[in-house]
Amino acid sequence: MRTPMFRVVLSVLLVVATASTSMAATMQKSLYDRLGGKAAIVAVVNDFVARVAADKRINSFFKATAADPKRLAAFKTNLVNQICEASGGPCKYTGKDMKTAHQGMGISNADFDALVGDLVATLNKFKVGAQEQKELLGVLGPMRKDIVEKS
Repeated sequence: MRTPMFRVVLSVLLVVATASTSMAATMQKSLYDRLGGKAAIVAVVNDFVARVAADKRINSFFKATAADPKRLAAFKTNLVNQICEASGGPCKYTGKDMKTAHQGMGISNADFDALVGDLVATLNKFKVGAQEQKELLGVLGPMRKDIVEKS
């Protein structure tokens, strides 16, 4: 015969175990999954690229790419794959390394910051959580040293 106190303790343990399992499952999800997978990344990239193309501070860097539909499509595919891979997804980025891709462009810290601002605006538009934004920017941020050529 079980006492009422035993049932209360058992119920509390079950609630704690269920909550812990749920929290562990959430914590184990990759950033890729928490971002919404490839379809969500494609939507973010499409908006982000359009935002950059409209940004007079930095759109000159992308003018030639934006003017050529094949080149633009390849650029977007590379960007999707880069974000997908960097966030723990199944994609594989096969484009140039960042130093080679941006060599000779004369990108400054202000230009890089403008690009990051455009990305954050897009992430906010899609209601990407603060933790996911922090993690994504934490993965992409170290690329600054290979992209920026002048202060």
